[in-house]
Amino acid sequence: MASLSESCTAEPSNVHRLVIVEGIMGSGKSTTMRFIAKHLQEAGRPAVYIHERTDPHPVRATDELEHWFEPWRDTTPEDLADRALARWTAFVEHTQSNAEIPVLDGQLFHGDLTHLLLMEADASLVFEYVQNLAKVIAPLNPLVIYLWQEDVEEAIIRVCEERGPEWINYQVNWKLAAPYCMRKGFVGLDGLISLYRDYRRLTDDLFQQLPLAKLAIENSGKDWPAYERRILHELGLPTG
Repeated sequence: MASLSESCTAEPSNVHRLVIVEGIMGSGKSTTMRFIAKHLQEAGRPAVYIHERTDPHPVRATDELEHWFEPWRDTTPEDLADRALARWTAFVEHTQSNAEIPVLDGQLFHGDLTHLLLMEADASLVFEYVQNLAKVIAPLNPLVIYLWQEDVEEAIIRVCEERGPEWINYQVNWKLAAPYCMRKGFVGLDGLISLYRDYRRLTDDLFQQLPLAKLAIENSGKDWPAYERRILHELGLPTG
């Protein structure tokens, strides 16, 4: 896992026309997204942040479904992957036609890919989907920032303590009712932790194979000034 802490920026002289911040729930995606958009704007680069709860969302394919939070009730993994790629293609075309740099809270992994896992999509479909998505967004020279924690159980317990019983019940009742979790027998908080262990193993592998500029930050230490300096450096922004 140590190799995830390394960055491998493609074409560093080019401006990133898209930034995607990834990680499990509570990893700091939203805060980091707003931080990046603010500093891009201060540097004279027009930027807009797009939260995961933005409605309507420009790339979230489940928005088109009746049960957007339970897509397994309405469609197949293959159809959802196709819908998502179509949404991303339109989003890239729109972004290329204006000056704003979108900064996304998830949506490469945290979003439709999460639903593909919950729907028990074949591993080959998931990996093909992400590789195709990488090709779709490549013209924007995107930067993917991956926030991860060595101890998944500790990270999930911490966010659950921060957000309280009502939020935990919401997550458990929603996600653990999905086909993947039902088959695995995931129940309660322990089941939620098991789900995110599986999710992290999947996204670790996907991140390693991404043919895009990327930066992984293990942020369990909560040293946000240090993490932010690394992000600003990767974006070619002042760190002082």
